[in-house]
Amino acid sequence: MAILPITHTILGWPRSVKRLVVVAFDTVMALAAMWLAFTLRFDMLHWPVGGQWLVYALGPVLAVPVFVKFGLYRAIFRYTGLAAMAATSKAVALYTAMLVPALLWLQSLGFAGIPRSVGILQPLIFLLMVAASRALARFWLAGLSQHNRHARGRLVIYGAGSAGAQTAAAISGDRRFALVGFADDDAGKAGGSINGTPVYAPQQIPDVVHRMGVTDILLALPSVSRERRNQIIESLSPLPVHVRTLPGLADLASGQVTVQDFRELDIEDLLGREPVPPNPELLSRNLTGKTVLVTGAAGSIGSELCRQILPEQPARLILFDHSEFGLYSIHQELQALAAQNGLPVHLVALLGSVRDAARIGDICSHYRPATVYHAAAYKHVPIVEFNPAEGILNNVFGTLNVAQAALNNGVSHFVLVSTDKAVRPTNVMGASKRLAEMVLQAMAARQASALPTQATAEAPATGNTTCFSMVRFGNVLGSSGSVVPLFRRQLAMGGPLTVTHAEVTRYFMTIPEAAQLVLQAGAMARGGEVFVLDMGAPVRIVDLARRMVALSGLRVRDAEHPHGDIEIVISGLRPGEKLYEELLTGDNPLPTAHPRIMQAHEDFLAWDELVLHLSHLREAAGGNDMTGARQLLSQLVPGCNFEPQPIPGIAQ
Repeated sequence: MAILPITHTILGWPRSVKRLVVVAFDTVMALAAMWLAFTLRFDMLHWPVGGQWLVYALGPVLAVPVFVKFGLYRAIFRYTGLAAMAATSKAVALYTAMLVPALLWLQSLGFAGIPRSVGILQPLIFLLMVAASRALARFWLAGLSQHNRHARGRLVIYGAGSAGAQTAAAISGDRRFALVGFADDDAGKAGGSINGTPVYAPQQIPDVVHRMGVTDILLALPSVSRERRNQIIESLSPLPVHVRTLPGLADLASGQVTVQDFRELDIEDLLGREPVPPNPELLSRNLTGKTVLVTGAAGSIGSELCRQILPEQPARLILFDHSEFGLYSIHQELQALAAQNGLPVHLVALLGSVRDAARIGDICSHYRPATVYHAAAYKHVPIVEFNPAEGILNNVFGTLNVAQAALNNGVSHFVLVSTDKAVRPTNVMGASKRLAEMVLQAMAARQASALPTQATAEAPATGNTTCFSMVRFGNVLGSSGSVVPLFRRQLAMGGPLTVTHAEVTRYFMTIPEAAQLVLQAGAMARGGEVFVLDMGAPVRIVDLARRMVALSGLRVRDAEHPHGDIEIVISGLRPGEKLYEELLTGDNPLPTAHPRIMQAHEDFLAWDELVLHLSHLREAAGGNDMTGARQLLSQLVPGCNFEPQPIPGIAQ
């Protein structure tokens, strides 16, 4: 046990002192290697005489500067690995290339007793001594032991491939974890070992966890399919362990794995599914070489749309948002991505609100976008429920403003990002999004009738043709309103996790998959379609909460387990919130060319009729007549089911 104080004392030395000590050790080893080389060459114990003293001096004089050049004195010994050993070998090779000519030069000057073979023997011995000293230093300073009782966590690495082996090397010098073993799906690896650490089969994990007190399991599976990853996570969820993961292959390709790479399970790991590869032709159809406008570009969906539009190399990508900081952030990120990948895309960041019809009109008139993705919306149900006028003016009339500007300025394709809350809505947010869909459906039908009209404040001219379409989907994982980040924050604070109702269910999709499908759906549009994304099976939120608690290595505290760690509290449905969401009003969606995209049948009002109601709705919302506005929404939106009276809350 006395080794630990000594180790801590050495680790506390200043960096300069540590380097001087290492240089001194290398000098001694260079001299010792030279003595051994002479001793082996002459087959007797050696004592230098005459010019041989110069040869002894050459060892450290040549070796130390070379080692400095190769950065060997910048390495942290307790974290060194194969890369440091390779650098040491290269340094000694260069040292050899300098030593041999120096010995030949001394021989030419008439110095006797300097055999040329010493120039080969000494570097080989020196390399062995340096490598052994580094390995010993790593072992000693790190207190290397697979069963280190001072480690805070006992770890099993799931994955006995290269990523798992790298991870094992990384944690060998870290006291936070003691590696108990590996697990791997490959039956050929089970029963074997990696550097003396056993490899177990997956079915052995529960026994290993309980028998050896395992606290953490790390998924070192950067290339495994999402389906298999989900199966593994599901099998581990009943165990009292904290499950974490390593990044994917792209993130690991740049260098060595470190303990800092360990991260909580991604939301994709919790609920994701295997994505369908995108159709490159659909992705590029409305983007490559064109001017593209994204409203709400700083939001969760808008920003991801921009990230996926950028690689398709539009001529110009216009980012429009009312949040200055959000707009700045996504603009900076996209500029860096464009520079990193050599993408010649002109990025334009524009501030403004979709409620400002003149601003939107000026932008479309000046930049003449070919494609518009309208993602700007107020989307948080409780907030919009307490601020209904703002929600209506932004979601309904903001959409109308952008659609009018698009039509009047020859935009080819207009895609509205919608929501499953638009189906039989029970809240103002959902009703406003469904009415926004109806506006576009009516405008598309008006164009199809080929009846040119005079443009008015509410009705656009129909001389141009714009392909309007809508893409409807449910919750996206990781967005600003997603429940997963909320649960993660609550877990970090020790709970409780708050769920609005024990039976509440939601559809979930990852942000990248949703954005990718929006781009492809918009490219398939012919005008007026309501596309619906296949969200998979709905998920009970309380089950998600329990799963997150279990995968954090904790237990739910309830009546059956009063000594658990984290409580799940039912807080009650919020105003306007539904127990479950729907994606379709009807039951017979049409298939499309993409297996994850369907086309819905949705009824709507003709433009001439709708425009009169819109005028009244604008007047009611603008005058803060919430009773009238709610009544109009109830009349206009099929299946709308909320009480037509204002709810007290934040002032309008």
